[in-house]
Amino acid sequence: MEYIQQLFEQIFGTDWGSAFFLLAKNWVLILAIVVPLLLGVAYLTFAERKIIASMQIRVGPNRVTFFGIPWLRGWGQPIADAVKAIMKEIIIPNSANKKLFLLAPVLTIAPALAAWAVIPFSPEVVLADINAGLLYILAMTSMGVYGIILAGWASNSKYAFLGAMRSAAQVVSYELAMGFALVCVLMMSASLNLSDIVNGQQGGSFFSWYFIPLFPMFLVYLISGVAELNRAPFDVAEGESEIVAGFHVDYSGMAFTVFFLAEYSNMILVATLTSILFLGGWLPPLDIAPFTWIPGFIWLLLKIAFILFLFLWFRATFPRYRYDQIMRLGWKIFIPLTLVWILVLGAIMQLPDSIRSMFPLSLWF
Repeated sequence: MEYIQQLFEQIFGTDWGSAFFLLAKNWVLILAIVVPLLLGVAYLTFAERKIIASMQIRVGPNRVTFFGIPWLRGWGQPIADAVKAIMKEIIIPNSANKKLFLLAPVLTIAPALAAWAVIPFSPEVVLADINAGLLYILAMTSMGVYGIILAGWASNSKYAFLGAMRSAAQVVSYELAMGFALVCVLMMSASLNLSDIVNGQQGGSFFSWYFIPLFPMFLVYLISGVAELNRAPFDVAEGESEIVAGFHVDYSGMAFTVFFLAEYSNMILVATLTSILFLGGWLPPLDIAPFTWIPGFIWLLLKIAFILFLFLWFRATFPRYRYDQIMRLGWKIFIPLTLVWILVLGAIMQLPDSIRSMFPLSLWF
């Protein structure tokens, strides 16, 4: 990397060479994040259909293949779906606000992609290792709801607008619980930097990970993440049986596909954040061989895959909650629980070291 930087400086001069090198490095990192992410989104849809089909004793996609290779039957399905979406016409209702109608999907996908800028994949691999990374994540993920509200309003449809209002109320409710759960992680690590949060969970084994002392907050964050994603059993914003798919009922073609990409990209993002904040990120479960032989990036991918599997399992298992049940869970259970846990955690942190050393608390504090 230093050799490439020196080469840029020799060609363009010291100042311009450093600037061009930094720009080229950032573009390479952005492509290295976005391209695998979009492929991951495509094949997460395939994994969802196959896993849920297996749970329900069905076959799932098993026709579209690559070059007629028999053991790849079904693996070409995401590519076929993408080609189909590209070929479809985007139909805009006559009474819709055309500009806002087309802007809404962009406002949904943009924060979902921008949030990945501060995600550390290993100790050295991160696009922007900023000190307020956790705050940046909260800001970006909160922006997605504007695209949903705009989509429901710009369609000029009662069904779409009702779905958008449901989603707005749901996101506001569970954003608070997620934020308070992250405050507990902030108190444990004393940092907003995601890399520092992972490093704070080092201790030689998974007993040092934050999901053990913060297990109720781990559950709150995981369930609130499902609600934030509008995934089953919290998919009231897209309740097909009630409001005909909700806020994106009037979207077709690539406009609808962008909403689809944003949802699954956010799924991977929530799974990644859960792994980083509570499950040690790239740290191995035991700091001994053969666990240390596996690169940290692989451990992070395995944890992300496990959380994504839970999301798919939830969809295949639980029925959709009523809207009032979802609101009650967020406001009357999760928010009071997180506030109490913050109070308890703060009280523990104020205990003298001599008292904390008598209990296993010294492992995390």
